[in-house]
Amino acid sequence: MATIDSISEQAQAAAFRRLVRHLQHRTDAQNVDLMGLAGFCRNCLGDWLGEAAGVSKDEGREAVYGMPYAQWKAEHQQPATPEQIARMEQSVARNRSDDEALDEALDDSFPASDPPAITEPR
Repeated sequence: MATIDSISEQAQAAAFRRLVRHLQHRTDAQNVDLMGLAGFCRNCLGDWLGEAAGVSKDEGREAVYGMPYAQWKAEHQQPATPEQIARMEQSVARNRSDDEALDEALDDSFPASDPPAITEPR
């Protein structure tokens, strides 16, 4: 059975790049919806990348967005509805309540107990 640890880092990196490019293409997929469904968004991914690469959150986010975050936000972010914010808050709460299990599943350098990196929807 294949596991994430049994797949080469080269293949993992290729999949990561494809995910980033997919998210860059799908600007209609709003961060608040990603957070509401999966408990992470582009900001989280950029923050994780920045941490792994030893660069700032801004640099990590720019790599994920393909442009400065402020520019992406101005061009693509839609106002969040109360329903979207409620789903996001419930999902983020699951991250906190599942911290121990997430921490076990994640590499020690990326503790799930770190607050999800989200920026308030405009």
